[in-house]
Amino acid sequence: MSNMSKVALVAVGATVGGAIAVTSVPAVLGVAGFTKAGIAGGSMAAKMMSAAAVANGGGVASGSLVAVLQSVGAGGLSTMASTALGSAGSALGSILAYWAK
Repeated sequence: MSNMSKVALVAVGATVGGAIAVTSVPAVLGVAGFTKAGIAGGSMAAKMMSAAAVANGGGVASGSLVAVLQSVGAGGLSTMASTALGSAGSALGSILAYWAK
């Protein structure tokens, strides 16, 4: 494979990796039950919320994993989180593309 082909492949890998990373996180959180309307009953998110509430004496602590995931599920990723996640996905995508045959 020529150097130009390798560069193009790495660029495509970086673009695709970044896009997948940024779009998949909200989708996966929605499937887990962290939705815009709140935590879906009977979901994995509901079980996590129940366990967190029991552990904290009846309420979910602000800043806990459940609270952060619900915040992302309801409002989406912040600009900073999207940038960090996209960068990580781009790095992984370019590395995988570089080592592809």
